[in-house]
Order: sequence, then C-alpha cells, then structure tokens
Amino acid sequence: MAKIDLTVYEDRLKSAVKRAKERNIIIPTFAQQKNPDLIPDKIKNELASIGLWDITARNLFRITWKNEPVAKGGKYGDVNYMVLPKSLTGVDAKIVVLVGKWFPTGAHKVGAAYGCLVPRLVTGQFDPETQKAVWPSTGNYCRGGAFDSNLLACESVAILPEGMSKERFTWLAKVAGEVIATPGTESNVKEIFDKCWELRGTGEDLMIFNQFEEFGNYLWHYEVTGHALAEALEKVMGPRDNYFGAAFTTGSAGTIGCGDYLKQLFPTSKIAASEALQCPTLLENGFGAHRIEGIGDKHVPWIHNVKNTDMVMAIDDNAVVNIARLFNEQAGHEYLAKQGVPQEMIGNLELFGFSGIANMLSAIKMAKYYELGENDVLLTVLTDSMELYESRKHEMREEFGEYTALNAAADEARYLKGTTTDYLQELTYADRRRVHNLKYYTWVEQQGKTYEEIQDQWYDDDYWTGFQSQADEIDALIDEFNARVGLL
Repeated sequence: MAKIDLTVYEDRLKSAVKRAKERNIIIPTFAQQKNPDLIPDKIKNELASIGLWDITARNLFRITWKNEPVAKGGKYGDVNYMVLPKSLTGVDAKIVVLVGKWFPTGAHKVGAAYGCLVPRLVTGQFDPETQKAVWPSTGNYCRGGAFDSNLLACESVAILPEGMSKERFTWLAKVAGEVIATPGTESNVKEIFDKCWELRGTGEDLMIFNQFEEFGNYLWHYEVTGHALAEALEKVMGPRDNYFGAAFTTGSAGTIGCGDYLKQLFPTSKIAASEALQCPTLLENGFGAHRIEGIGDKHVPWIHNVKNTDMVMAIDDNAVVNIARLFNEQAGHEYLAKQGVPQEMIGNLELFGFSGIANMLSAIKMAKYYELGENDVLLTVLTDSMELYESRKHEMREEFGEYTALNAAADEARYLKGTTTDYLQELTYADRRRVHNLKYYTWVEQQGKTYEEIQDQWYDDDYWTGFQSQADEIDALIDEFNARVGLL
C-alpha cells in the first residue's frame, strides 16, 4: 500500500511551530475545508473584514468550495455550483458544475497546492526558515502555491511557461518570492520539469512540489472536491434521477482524482478524461501545442489513476476560445438570450475560464455519446473564471475585430450546440493499460520513478486506496501542530 510520507522531523517541526506562532498562523484541517461549520467562530468573525484574495493567514480558511460568493467579508454557505440549462448545452442531461472563482486566487488550484505543502509543514519535513517551496506549473497551480506559501510564511519560487496569460505574471510578481518563465505555452510541461532539475543542481535548499506527481494534490481533490461534488449531487438529484459520471480535462490529474471518490459512492458511474485535440496524448499518443490554458499535457501525470478511467476524448481549442468570446461579448449574450438561455445563466457565463469551457464541452460530448436523458446527471468543475483571461479577450478583439450577432450565431451553432462525438474512445482494459504505460517514458526514464512503483500503480489494488485513507491522519497532525502553536 502506497502512502504520502508523514514521518515527523522534530527539530524542523519546532522551527515551523515557532514561525507560525510569530506570524499568527492557524492551519485548517481537510475536515474544515469540507465542512466550514467546523471552523471556530473567532476565525469566521475575523474573515468578516478580509478580502477573498488578501494576503493574510486567515484566508487559509477560505480554501473551500463553500465560500460565500463575494469579493470581501464573505462567510460560508452551500457548495458553489450551477446546473447548466438545456438551452445552453443542447443536451437533456443535467450537467452540474462546481464554481472555482470563489477560492482565493480565483481558482481551485490553491487547494491542490495546500494539499501538497501542509503535510510537509506539519511533519517538519519542510522548514519555512531555511527552505524555499518551488511550484512548477502551467499557471494556476503555481499561483496557488505562491499564495499558500505566503500565507504560511514560506519562501516560494513559481515556475510557469512564458506564454501564459499576462494576469498570471502580473499577480505572481507581487506574491511569489521569485518567478521563472520557461519556454513555450500550455503544453510545454517537460520544459518545466527540466527547470526543476536545473534548480536541484544549484545547491539551494529547495523542496519541489511537482503537482503532476504529488499525491497531496490527488488526496485534496479526492477528499475535498469529491465531497463537494457529492453534496451538489445530493441537492440536484430527484427521486428518478441517475448519476451517470464525471468529465474532466486531465491537467495534472489532481481534479480527476475526485472521480475515484464518486465511483466508490456510485460504482457503476463513469470517469471521462479529456485533453486538447491539438495535443491528443491520451487519445492518440500524440503531441502538439494548444490554447486551453490550465490543462498542461504531452505526458500522463504520475497521479492519474488510469485504471479507473472509462473514456478519453479531445476538445478542439478553437471551440474553447470562440465560446469564450460567445460567453463574454455583448453580442454573444444577446444572441444566447434569444435562444432561450435564462438571464441569470447569462450573467454567470464569466465564471467559465478556458479549462471550465473545455470541461463543459467534455460533459456535453459524454452526454451525446451515451444518449443521456433528462434524468441523467453529469458532473464537472469550472477551475477558474474569465477574470484571469482579460488580456486574452483584448487580444482576440485586436486580432479578430468586433464580435457580432453573426459571429455569435456561428459559434453557438458550430462549437456549442454542434459538439460532436468524434475524437472520443471508450477504454477497454487493454486501452487503459496502453495509456498507463505512457507514464514510463516521462516518469521512469526521465523523472526518477521506479519500475516497481509503476507496476504497483497498475497491479496493486491497494495502491490508490493507501493515499485515499490519509486525510484523517493529516488532520490529526494539523490539530497537533495548531495545539503547539497555541493560538486557538
């Protein structure tokens, strides 16, 4: 059984406790992130005067899907989710999306980074007084890592491709200790890995939190996102409804880990993994470059439980960028209103970032392939919102000109209602093994993983459940850490 290493290093733990006491840091448990009712009232009262993005340790308690959807002073409520209407999706199935905008940093990756850093901090494996936390990413994860590091009084280094949106770099310059831009864009993940190896050779005291291999990323989504989706499902499902499955762009494969939790609740449900058509790694062992920011690829992440994946599909990046205009231009809103999309839904379209649009299209593709009806329910997430892509909107206006009603009609018909079931494959046992085996070239040949562990991932039935079982153990370590700090 594989597990996250939770060995305690007492000398360095004393250092972390000392710094937390000096900086007024209290660390939330996974249980509190799932259920903010467990958060002490004194902390809730402090949050009443704090902005969602403010650099303050108390915002650690806003790493949850249940924040009140306001920019400042919010408390907690139900899971932030929406049910997409047929007038928008064109399918009968209910597509339920969690909304990531209402996390600090405007993206749910702040939770994935938290799941990686905090177990190392509360065991003393990471010393905030001597070490730097390195966050290799294609965008939102390194933003989340820099934010979490700042709140936890840790030095940080953010790594992301130079071609990512300007908003990311502008914000990181204020939050991260150091920002490193690597060559390429969204699909240039190996260049990020290469930079990590270069940093390892500098002699600096660094700890690299590679989201593509860190099981803290997987565990946070299994535990926190999984429970949030299950709660949304409980609110949406009627007595005749059937939960069919979930669809996610793979990215680091952290979010898709919540599908493992849902499959344990609903054993017949399915998990679909999607990627960009311009870089069809899972589907065709392919390569390339694409514009769907947030789903870095050209490899299979180490933390992707491929054996539990039922379908792979590819989404055209042209569909994503054109729907982004449809969803965010006045002419697009007016056209969608004429097609019967409710004004409330139109007002929420800015909640879809690029990867969120790709997730929605993946769910639509899945619904069409399986001919799902009005009593079938699919789940996915909106990782971030268009708030992080304002510069992209400006660039598209400059390149393509004014967005007209004719553009809106064409984009809605071709890319949204015209979603097809091509570039899609249901996976047999042998297909899953093919995708899993692609891990070898990245992780064993290049990144130092062992042949024995890649075999365990496939053949050892307890491999994944080992990680899934650790949330309570980590929470106990967090509680002990907070008790030693003494601020509660």
